[in-house]
Amino acid sequence: MTNPPVSVPLLMGPPMEVADEELAQSEAIHDNSTGSVHSWDLVTGADGPGTRMTLFTAGCGLRCQFCQNPDTWRMKDGVRHTVDEVMERVTRYATVMKVTGGGLTISGGEPLLQSKFVMSIFRRAHDLSIHTALDTSGLLGSRLTDDDLNYIDLFLLDIKSGIPKTYKRVTGRPLQPTLDFANRLSRLGKTMWIRFVLVPGLTDAPENVEAIAEFVATLDGVARMEILPFHQLGRAKWEATGEPYLLKNTQPPSHELVARVKGQFEAHGLKVWVA
Repeated sequence: MTNPPVSVPLLMGPPMEVADEELAQSEAIHDNSTGSVHSWDLVTGADGPGTRMTLFTAGCGLRCQFCQNPDTWRMKDGVRHTVDEVMERVTRYATVMKVTGGGLTISGGEPLLQSKFVMSIFRRAHDLSIHTALDTSGLLGSRLTDDDLNYIDLFLLDIKSGIPKTYKRVTGRPLQPTLDFANRLSRLGKTMWIRFVLVPGLTDAPENVEAIAEFVATLDGVARMEILPFHQLGRAKWEATGEPYLLKNTQPPSHELVARVKGQFEAHGLKVWVA
């Protein structure tokens, strides 16, 4: 038995003014030696292959209704770190990362708000033969040169919806920059894991999923399509921020819904992984 449809308010989510300020502030940042860091984590089986050090940067230009970490939205809430400080921590775990086939992932927030800082880290890690992965929405992919892309081994690209109107409702931003970045990575032969958050009543419409599936099927270099089922683990963070949380009554997707979406992706020849 499938879950009944969930009614989600037709609102854009948190006001975009703060997100606009983050984008404007990031445009003014030209420092490749320091950056705003939210947190660190050492994990296995997430954010890329093997055991990985995941660095979460602070600041994001999107305001996704289902964001798990709204506490990463503002750069001013992070802690300033130098590239040397980051690399000291990364090299501490270099051996275990290499033995397990892991590496360094930079996530957020949106890492490309601080693209120069991020690329300085990736270049240093690459010189140490540490596998690198970037977790990004692709909104600011144009900030990276083709040379920059050569220092990133894996792109975890979040395609949050396939229909532009739905994407704007979900994130507050346009879809096209993400599609453009995906096409660019495909043309350059880069390896991608495409990520999609499945939210009942918000991103689960068959036509929305189909639009993603059809697009991703045209790309070269997609190693897997990830379905990330929505959950409520970030609710306390939303309550702490004081921002309106529109999904407080939304339940995780049923097994039947996950199976339907998985089937849609597989019908287009995609290798699907469910978190």
